[in-house]
Amino acid sequence: MGLPWRQPCPWLLPLVVLVWAQPCVSLEFILYTPQITAWDLEGKVTATTFSLEQPRCVLDQHASAADTIWLVVAFSNTSRDFQNPQTLAEIPASPQLLTDGYYMTLPLTLDQLPCEDPLGGSGGAPVLRVGDDAGCLADFHQPRYCNSPLPSPGPYRVKFLLMDSRGSPQAETSWSDPIALHQGQSPGSIDTWPGRRSAGMIVITSVLSSLAGLLLLAFLAASAVRFSSLWWSEEAPGQLRIGSFAGKRYTTHHIPSSEAATLPMGCEPGAEPFPSLSP
Repeated sequence: MGLPWRQPCPWLLPLVVLVWAQPCVSLEFILYTPQITAWDLEGKVTATTFSLEQPRCVLDQHASAADTIWLVVAFSNTSRDFQNPQTLAEIPASPQLLTDGYYMTLPLTLDQLPCEDPLGGSGGAPVLRVGDDAGCLADFHQPRYCNSPLPSPGPYRVKFLLMDSRGSPQAETSWSDPIALHQGQSPGSIDTWPGRRSAGMIVITSVLSSLAGLLLLAFLAASAVRFSSLWWSEEAPGQLRIGSFAGKRYTTHHIPSSEAATLPMGCEPGAEPFPSLSP
């Protein structure tokens, strides 16, 4: 025995027609995962910034010249709570990271992401540096979507969101893997006890200390020799020093020393005779 058929309520028909009449806008998913740049750069990840590779040749088939490519930055544990904004007024600014756990920044257009040689003769690696604008913290009239330094080590997740000129989302990428920033170590937590040093470090320290001691001894020895040569200079051969008077030693050759002692002064051989006082 079948169940009796009932006619649907007539007031439900307009509601069903209205629902089916609403335009259905599907959000395209782009198979791309943002990641830290692979270029060999110093400071790719710091305490307040990290550098992403630019999404070149990724959104060209989905975007038009009037569309904008946004970067969504969120804490790793709040990325699943992010809801794509439907208007420009709903785009979260950087201060909302501390309250809501996410924000949007770095609006780009297709002409800023050309699909060509990344370097292109510009001399720099193509990266998107998140948190690079330190002036955002000091400027109270900062732009709404300022790229301010990141406030904590994270970790963070990011994705790219394509929106049209009215702020309606058109396409999005997947979320990145967690990105953790570098964290400074407190000076009080640094262990300075030598007992925890490796054997190689102890050997190197001992050798350097010994070399420093030998260099110091060599310097002192050289200084002592130098100063002694200044105070005790060698006498010239054939000179006598009596008090402060220096004179030449003269030895007679033709007169024996016993006879030379009896000669009057001025009569030694080879000496000039005294001038005569008589006329």
